[in-house]
Amino acid sequence: MVPDSFEYLMELRVGTPPFYILAIADTGSDLIWANCVPCTKCYKQTAPYFDPRKSSSYRTLPCNSNLCKALPHGPCADVSTCEYHYGYQDGSKIDGVLATEDLTFYSSAGSPLVFSNIAFGCNYQSSGSFSSRTAGLAGLGVGTVSLVSQIVPSLDKSYFSYCLVPKSDTQSSSKVIFGSTGVVAGSKVTTPMAVEHTHFVLRLEEIIVDGAGSVPVPPSAPGLTTGNIIIDSGTTINYLPAGVLSSLVQEVSRVVSLPKAADWRRIMPLCFKVTGEPDWQKLPFITFKFAGEASVRLSPTSMFMEEASQVVCLAVAASGSGPPIFGNVAQQNLHVGYDLDIPAVSFASADCTKF
Repeated sequence: MVPDSFEYLMELRVGTPPFYILAIADTGSDLIWANCVPCTKCYKQTAPYFDPRKSSSYRTLPCNSNLCKALPHGPCADVSTCEYHYGYQDGSKIDGVLATEDLTFYSSAGSPLVFSNIAFGCNYQSSGSFSSRTAGLAGLGVGTVSLVSQIVPSLDKSYFSYCLVPKSDTQSSSKVIFGSTGVVAGSKVTTPMAVEHTHFVLRLEEIIVDGAGSVPVPPSAPGLTTGNIIIDSGTTINYLPAGVLSSLVQEVSRVVSLPKAADWRRIMPLCFKVTGEPDWQKLPFITFKFAGEASVRLSPTSMFMEEASQVVCLAVAASGSGPPIFGNVAQQNLHVGYDLDIPAVSFASADCTKF
């Protein structure tokens, strides 16, 4: 995994022979896809498109297949090719053909491990907020067609984990690990997890600002029935209910003496002028306390992000009518493990550049 501007990208090797792509690692969605030749209406990417004609293991799926039924698609005859029309919360859209393909991974045993007949989307149209480095997406959610749902059941343990290097460290990388090798060890906290739709849902109880007070979080949230926040590696900042956000802004403002600034995008409500490292040290640690006494203490670099030259913002926005989200900025330098059997999520502080 490597950091990109707003996402984290993981290596995928698709097809026969394996074709290397960098794909967004996204626990908030399920479909695995790549932009494919000819892709005349796709966003601009720097890497070559995947060409299914050059892969001997590529097989399109019919519309009446169970995998096709797991995706939004238009009307079609039973024998026709499965075409999907898929949208994301940020407004990005993809259209393509659902197929099966071979995916090749490195194995702790040493030899490459090949998973055959994995549901894989071949885009012929794509648009939205994708960076030019992005050649695809690896859905790590829990839907039928996700990478997790398709490969984890055949491993020694229903578990996967990752460790996100700091976004500022563009020369470093880390790993996504599937199976027992990825289990979070050492000093960790664990919180119960629920599965809803394609999402991993947690229960956030309160947010504590060092040197100030705590902010209680309502137990329910729009669109969720078993928890109140989604953990999502594919979303950048955190999203919180308006009342929680307002209280958090108030508590942070109480302890930060730096001059206020504005977010030019008008998304994040609290920003400061920060001219150097001494100013960064004036920003507080903030703790997210999840159910099960799972307190995750986040440093200023995991709760504040540079939005412009000498402007640093609290990396939180209002969730509005959508569900709250625990995003990837907050997950930097945390080893995050998903145990699908319990189910639960574990967090441990880590230097992800050494992961």
